[in-house]
Amino acid sequence: MKWTDVGEIAIALAERHPGVDPLSVRFTELHGWVRALPGFDDAPERSNEKILEAIQMSWLDEVED
Repeated sequence: MKWTDVGEIAIALAERHPGVDPLSVRFTELHGWVRALPGFDDAPERSNEKILEAIQMSWLDEVED
């Protein structure tokens, strides 16, 4: 899984952190959570605010469904 796999990351975060409001997670914390996901294999510096925001919004969509 890479930073650009936004949908896949969102699903994994929803499964790994049930009950968490994605909007309450700071980007620094989100960055660490994504890096800790099983199967995630990308360089930490390849992330940026735009990618983290996309992950957060996708995660929010996932938990609202």
